[in-house]
Amino acid sequence: MFTPGDRLIFRQSKISPHPTTRAKNVRPSSKGDNYSYVVDKFWIVAGTLPGGEIIVQTRRGKRHVLSVDNPNLRRANWLERILFRHRFPQLDASATNAENTAEAKLS
Repeated sequence: MFTPGDRLIFRQSKISPHPTTRAKNVRPSSKGDNYSYVVDKFWIVAGTLPGGEIIVQTRRGKRHVLSVDNPNLRRANWLERILFRHRFPQLDASATNAENTAEAKLS
């Protein structure tokens, strides 16, 4: 379903007393001390794993393993890829090749 290089948007829910400017669906808590909201994270697929999991890379180089059936994960459409192109990370080809080689050795 996903291939390395695909651009993804992950909708992450957060709770804090001060929502960021990119916060969406901001709702106050019942006591009024905190707010719950969601923030869109712009990631790229760095690799795939067996069992329906993918490795995603953040803009700062962190990597996460996610299930492909996660309801907060979706592929960016063509307009989002153009409008938010500066928010998506650049995929390091050498890191992807090294990761795929390591996966092959594990199998």
